Amino acid sequence: MTPGMQLYTAQSFAQRQSLVVTAQLQQAICLLQMPNAELSSFIESQSEENPFIELRLPPAPVPQAPLGKTAPEDWDRVAGLAADPGPSLYVHVAAEIARLGLDAPQAAAAQIFLDALEPWGWLGRPLEELAFRAGLSLEAAEALLARLQKIEPAGLFARTLAECLRLQAEEQGLLTPLFAAVLAHLPLLAAADLKGLCRACGCGMEDLKAVLRSLRGLNPKPGALFDPAPPPQRPPDLVVSRGAEGWRVDLNRSTLPAVVVRSDAAEGFARTAAPYVGERLSVARWLARAVEHRNQTTLKIGAEVVRRQRGFLEEGPARMAPMTLREVADAVGVHESTVSRVSSGLMIATPQGTFPLKSFFTAALAAREGDTAGSAAAVRHRVRQLVQAESPDDPLSDDAIARIISDEGVTLARRTVAKYREQLNIPSSVQRRRQAIVTGAL
Repeated sequence: MTPGMQLYTAQSFAQRQSLVVTAQLQQAICLLQMPNAELSSFIESQSEENPFIELRLPPAPVPQAPLGKTAPEDWDRVAGLAADPGPSLYVHVAAEIARLGLDAPQAAAAQIFLDALEPWGWLGRPLEELAFRAGLSLEAAEALLARLQKIEPAGLFARTLAECLRLQAEEQGLLTPLFAAVLAHLPLLAAADLKGLCRACGCGMEDLKAVLRSLRGLNPKPGALFDPAPPPQRPPDLVVSRGAEGWRVDLNRSTLPAVVVRSDAAEGFARTAAPYVGERLSVARWLARAVEHRNQTTLKIGAEVVRRQRGFLEEGPARMAPMTLREVADAVGVHESTVSRVSSGLMIATPQGTFPLKSFFTAALAAREGDTAGSAAAVRHRVRQLVQAESPDDPLSDDAIARIISDEGVTLARRTVAKYREQLNIPSSVQRRRQAIVTGAL
């Protein structure tokens, strides 16, 4: 031991605060972002494990009111159902294959080809791979493919865009040598290089325009004709309406489940089961409180969103106001993360349409002195409007769009326009001009 060094023991005490995230707290957090349908599934799963929890579903939707009478305020799920879209692409092609009179080995191979059919009607796998899987030689696979490509509508089972268009042109009697030459040089057409296309095909501009007019009448995605109607949008969790006292928001009671605590069922258990009964009853009561808290929190946040977005409700996307999670959280008296969770999973029905609640949270953009700041969503809407209204022969550059919007009161940089344009899937002005050239030639 080093001289002068002493060993001793001592105790020290320190106080530390920490948040213990219990299983119930985790579930309560998850409940905040559950849409009504998911909430129903969760409560149902809990009721299967707990004899004191009962899921009470809303009554069946009320039919639409007769003409001249007031329709119910709750969301009508029946009204959102689409009509029968008819047979799918798969069913249609399977029926057509059955009419080809193939023998058993060929029919089995045709099924492999059918399974590789993409929704838009093209063959989604290389022919060599399908031939191997079907146990066919490449020549036999080519022969089978040729028969499958006779199925209506023409263009099904094509492997490329050129082949898809060729099949249709052949079926319609359009496949002249010049038409075939154009199909062989589709990249030049995509680049709107009509002069280069004339040189490659050895034709004049007028002859080329005649081919392009016919080409425009073909369908590059024949399978899309069988696409079913898009599924109905799921019912919203919040419904906005306008009454005598102004805008109001309500929970969509037509899809909102409720938790019923069956306290009376505890009497049927023996005294020896008292610990189990007490624990299960406690869980049931907690779940009922947690669902009610979820509903009230959702309603408060929805009401604040509606209060701040009156311009949007009355005039549409161009009047969407800038709004942040923190602003709503401060106004409602909850944590910012709570607003984020609620807005991420729920839908709200408004007179302008049904939207994810999160779509109303958008940043503010700088405004000139005396002007009201615009939201990013409103500016994106304005960018789309300007592009839709532009002259096809003289599309607006990003700089021009930025100047127009800045003159309207919102300071906007060219790079911001470019970012919004990309978010909206709008091509650049150069690309739009190329498209206009091709369209004009047609």
